[in-house]
Amino acid sequence: MSAGAGAPATPVLSAARIVVKVGSSSLTTRQGALDGDRVDALVDALAARRAAGSDVVLVSSGAIAAGLSPLGLARRPRDLASQQAAASVGQGLLVHRYTAAFARHGLAVGQVLLTAEDVIRRAHYRNAQRTLFRLFALGAVPVVNENDTVATHEIRFGDNDRLAALVAQLVQADALVLLSDVDGLYDGDPRKPGATLIPRVADPAELAGLEDRIGGTGSSVGTGGMATKVEAARIAAAAGIPTLLTSAALAGAALRGEQVGTSFLPTGPRRPPRLMWLAHASSPRGRLVLDDGAVRAVVSRGASLLPAGITRVSGEFAAGDPVELVDPAGLPVARGLVNYDAGELPGLLGRSTHELAAELGPAYEREVVHRDDLVVLPR
Repeated sequence: MSAGAGAPATPVLSAARIVVKVGSSSLTTRQGALDGDRVDALVDALAARRAAGSDVVLVSSGAIAAGLSPLGLARRPRDLASQQAAASVGQGLLVHRYTAAFARHGLAVGQVLLTAEDVIRRAHYRNAQRTLFRLFALGAVPVVNENDTVATHEIRFGDNDRLAALVAQLVQADALVLLSDVDGLYDGDPRKPGATLIPRVADPAELAGLEDRIGGTGSSVGTGGMATKVEAARIAAAAGIPTLLTSAALAGAALRGEQVGTSFLPTGPRRPPRLMWLAHASSPRGRLVLDDGAVRAVVSRGASLLPAGITRVSGEFAAGDPVELVDPAGLPVARGLVNYDAGELPGLLGRSTHELAAELGPAYEREVVHRDDLVVLPR
């Protein structure tokens, strides 16, 4: 972790396309209602960067929070149905507020609601990407959120920090900015004396040992805490996208490229967006146990997974669903989109594709998981 004085300008300064994520607590009053002044201040900062020539995507939480007051709810509900109801009311209010705020700058807003499957599946992710690129071409500002009204797993376990990291991949962004109610990453609780801001993270390994001190829970109206933001920054950095973590109050300074908050430097090469979603946003519907030879082929040689290398199948899944590939000891080694239904596979295990094609027809010569639909997991 390095800092300080004389450090070069943040990568945000030169970014031609930026994804900015803002959390619920940065947009709402203490009572949970949308705070118009906060929304306007954020939009002013985004519009200024847009006027400077950059494409901007806003990933905004706040739909559930915005729906609490109109429904007479004092706090974020715990049951899924009430969360979905609040989201259905609040999403319209949230986008209406953004539309009015951006209109002051002569900018149109395009709402884009996503779930993980929208980008994991090949056709869906191409559609989402095409829509976002077309919004850029038309001069509009995409406002992205998870589709909380119909999502299930995403509401209970997901967060928009991770969504923002994956959207940054989807739109081929040059930088990701994560805004919260804290001005950066500290080596302890920033509300307590002695905590020090970490201005720069060059390698996530530098944060080893800090997990218990950086916090893991969000506010009463949101789901993401500092731990989710650090994880999102790791995802983006591993995909070659520099990330800045700071407070919504410093959004203007951050988007001007000033030295604020905590910068996470890129740690890996650019990767196909769909594979990033597969690795970080999918929920495996089943498990395929591989023999040692198949593990080597998939992990070391980048090969597709064939029936001959599978020893056991578990779970209920259909062709096209994400599944986890595990070694003989049960440790996950990869994740991929399966080409068969769960009920089809048991009779194919351990057999070559040529043998299967001769006995069952040419349709059975296909891979169980094609290498283009497979991502190797860190071990």
